[in-house]
Amino acid sequence: CLDEEGKVHEFHSRWRTDDCNDCSCSRAGISCCTSYITPVDYDKEKCESIFNKETCSYKVVEKDNHSKECPVHSWVG
Repeated sequence: CLDEEGKVHEFHSRWRTDDCNDCSCSRAGISCCTSYITPVDYDKEKCESIFNKETCSYKVVEKDNHSKECPVHSWVG
């Protein structure tokens, strides 16, 4: 399989992209999906979600104080 970056992957191989997608190669082609879940139900007026590309995860924190995490009631992924 040839990925978007021009790299060749063997059949039945798996890898994670720089954009945090988990991909696999089969004879049918390449299949990719996100490796992370996204927060959707939290106090958006008081809080904001921040994506960490190194850990491929979101953190939801207070806008005025990033050291305080906010409760998240629902995630999608």
